[in-house]
Amino acid sequence: MSKSTDERGRIYLPKDVRERFGDQYRIVELPSHVALFPVDEDPLEGLRAAVGDAFEGKDAAELKQEAREAISQEIHEENESREEESEA
Repeated sequence: MSKSTDERGRIYLPKDVRERFGDQYRIVELPSHVALFPVDEDPLEGLRAAVGDAFEGKDAAELKQEAREAISQEIHEENESREEESEA
């Protein structure tokens, strides 16, 4: 799906997308693109519902730290891969 911004920089999501994923999204800026992720009213509870007991016993601070570390590693690996491609 492709969408353009209006003169004020807004993006309008189609009704079927809003009905499926909700009205609140987190905008995540990555080195190569921007992504929208739906946000539940209680994000931690939504995450637990999606993955079952994988996060049992962990609080929000621990989950955030683990996520930040994983994202940092992913970005590092992506940058290394791009450097290798540009050298080839």
